[in-house]
Amino acid sequence: MPAPVIGRTVRRLRQKAKLTQAALAQHLGISASYLNLIEHDQRAITASLLLKLATALGVELAELSGETERQAEAQLREALADPYLGGDAVPEAEIAALAAAPAARAAVLALYRAWRVAREDAGGIALPSGRRLLLPQEEARDVFAEHANHFPQLEEAAEAIGQELAAAPAEMNHAIAERLRRRHGLAITVGPLADALRRYDPVRRALDLSEMLPRESRGFHLAVQLALLEARAAIDATTGSLAPSTPEAAGLIRLGLVNYLAAAILMPYGAYREAATELRHDVDALAARFGVSFEQAAQRLSSLQRPGARGIPFFFLRTDPAGNTSKRFSAAGFPFARFGGSCPRWVVHAAQATPGRIAVQVAALPDGATFLCLARAIVRTGPWGEPPPVHIVALGCDIAHAGAVAYADGLDLARAAVGIGLSCRLCDRPDCRSRAFPPLAHRLALDPHTAGASPYRFKP
Repeated sequence: MPAPVIGRTVRRLRQKAKLTQAALAQHLGISASYLNLIEHDQRAITASLLLKLATALGVELAELSGETERQAEAQLREALADPYLGGDAVPEAEIAALAAAPAARAAVLALYRAWRVAREDAGGIALPSGRRLLLPQEEARDVFAEHANHFPQLEEAAEAIGQELAAAPAEMNHAIAERLRRRHGLAITVGPLADALRRYDPVRRALDLSEMLPRESRGFHLAVQLALLEARAAIDATTGSLAPSTPEAAGLIRLGLVNYLAAAILMPYGAYREAATELRHDVDALAARFGVSFEQAAQRLSSLQRPGARGIPFFFLRTDPAGNTSKRFSAAGFPFARFGGSCPRWVVHAAQATPGRIAVQVAALPDGATFLCLARAIVRTGPWGEPPPVHIVALGCDIAHAGAVAYADGLDLARAAVGIGLSCRLCDRPDCRSRAFPPLAHRLALDPHTAGASPYRFKP
């Protein structure tokens, strides 16, 4: 695995701190020319110098990992390889340079998203009412990604509620229900609901939950209702600070923040981070201790990014058998494909074959970044005769953290790696038997006299 290159990260953080190369070099006790070589990835960084850099720039070591730049490069590579743009392949050096310029990068990606919306709009994608789709879900996902799925104001609100509840994890659902009844005068009933899972009537002060909800989901919906009643100001303030561009995007972002706060009530930051370390991030064990679902426990792990008290940076994904992504959070810098399908060799797709079982994979990306990934297919219950919804929940972290994760036990990390790509159209692996499309950046090399493992041969 190649050594990580973080020169661009150092340059970005230096510029953000408004320091010249000479000023930062003086702080570090090195020459400006040596720092210049570091920023161009022409000199390695020792552990002691890395610590000095973190102190001088006022950041944590995790921010010097280069994950932000790798994620940005993946997004730019995907956007600039779109065949509809009709241009020549953009050299990697130019993509890297653009990724290191945050304002220009954001502008290019914003233009690309706007162009995609315009293209789809021109193609006639519209609701039955005639109103055009503007992809507010992409804006909402970007907001959560930009904040590493961590919102301090909501964590503080959840902790304030938790301190008043003063309940052990196993008793939290009961404590929340009692608080809703006694403080807010709610009548809570569980029974048949024809068209909803949760319904709150403020006039009757009645909260109705569907009997189809499993126990852990009932607890989550109780927490959602408590968040709406007691932390509305924090939710509204956070939503407003994110400046959504449309009412639809604002609604999706606000709903995501409500769910975030509910999860933070059920799984308090400090207690959950401590338990995660103790249980070595065993998701089933965490779910059992806090009385939540596997998905809720896994997603909470991806939000433990409080400065000074960070957990392992995990990515979290929820998709369905058709490849539609409904949730996507990445504190780990995993380069999700934003448009089109993902790599068929990734464990997320293999998990569909064994519902309920956790599949584990060491996944190596073409740039050398390697991740410990796990995935489980979850089948939802429902009325007889209706196809049950299936979701695949995936979680992963950089391989450097594997020793702190139970799912790495028994794996030969040096030999278990499976090469995957971002997607077939963006992957340069030459002999992939799972390839569905040729890479966009290469010309096909078709020879009727030769057949290889891959259905598409191409020139390097």
